Amino acid sequence: MHVRDVRLNELPVLQDIERAAGQRFRDIGMPEIADDEPLPLDELARYHHAGLAWVVTDDADTPVAYLIADRIDGNLHVEQVSVHPGSARRGLGRLLLDHLAARATSEGASALTLTTFTQVPWNAPYYARCGFQLMDDSSLTPGLRKIREREAAHGLDRWPRTCMRREL
Repeated sequence: MHVRDVRLNELPVLQDIERAAGQRFRDIGMPEIADDEPLPLDELARYHHAGLAWVVTDDADTPVAYLIADRIDGNLHVEQVSVHPGSARRGLGRLLLDHLAARATSEGASALTLTTFTQVPWNAPYYARCGFQLMDDSSLTPGLRKIREREAAHGLDRWPRTCMRREL
């Protein structure tokens, strides 16, 4: 498996990966998350143009997982990481997170951040195994507070959510 920058013509594949990965939420009583549409192509293109979108590819160079990130308060923030179910449980999410950590380190960032569901096994518990720690609300940076406000406005706070941080 290989990590590389996403290509512009692959953005629809990222949407397909996210839709497929999202179906797992249906199985745990979160159909609204499973039904939530991926980011539109123009928004994904913004990540591509910013150099903040990566894929893991299979032997045929077809994307099977992806990660997009933002620069938030001097750190790199995981906006989305998704692995196609057919390629799950092979360490691809961790591979992408480690790739992002290397990028963040090269840029002088001190941490990776993300927001996630606390009670979904492949969310907060998984990220904790990848070196992320829960953040107390009092330690949230202004950018993370804005992200959480947008998530709440989108209805994501129907289920427990949190911010997490991985020191680099």
